[in-house]
Amino acid sequence: MKKILLFLLLAVTFTACGPQIYTAASFKEVKAKHQTLAIVPFDVLIESRKLPKGVTPDMMKQQQKDYGYGLQGDVYGFFLREMSKNKYTVNFQDVNKTNALLSEAGITYENMNTVSRDEICQILGVDAIISGKATMSQPMSDGAAIAVGLLVGAWGPTNSVNTSITIHEGEKGDLLWKYDYTASGSIGSSRKSLSNALMRNSSKKFPYKKS
Repeated sequence: MKKILLFLLLAVTFTACGPQIYTAASFKEVKAKHQTLAIVPFDVLIESRKLPKGVTPDMMKQQQKDYGYGLQGDVYGFFLREMSKNKYTVNFQDVNKTNALLSEAGITYENMNTVSRDEICQILGVDAIISGKATMSQPMSDGAAIAVGLLVGAWGPTNSVNTSITIHEGEKGDLLWKYDYTASGSIGSSRKSLSNALMRNSSKKFPYKKS
């Protein structure tokens, strides 16, 4: 069957709950040692009560995976643009190198959450890693809404996305920083809308910004 391209949406103008931010007490101490961070693919979950005819669980899993790698690339691109403005105290590993090293170590999108963060940092040769999660929900009595979303990217006004970005340090794998963000909207858009909204908001509190 021809591959179905997934274009999930957020509103162009978002409505969002206030972000929740966690910063470890030890962050200032370890921050000074950090030079390079890596960004791993996002963990994506598309919630639905029922899949429509023609959409299989395997197809949904593949779309979640594609979306996770897409968000990884979007976030990396955002950081590169900000780095060109000399805004950060750290550098970011190229995501192609990150994914190649993970593949060589036998770490896949499907098993990544079973590997400790400190082990991933060691494999990648970085001081800390940035990871993220996106849970997309579309309440529905049948599969019609998700079928439309999968095929043409037109999701309804009840669509919502809970996202988070986390930073784990490399020596012990401890959580250093976490930013949670919830957005919802009704105007059709692309994955870029999600990544742009998330980064536009989280970057204001990103802990490696130069003072």
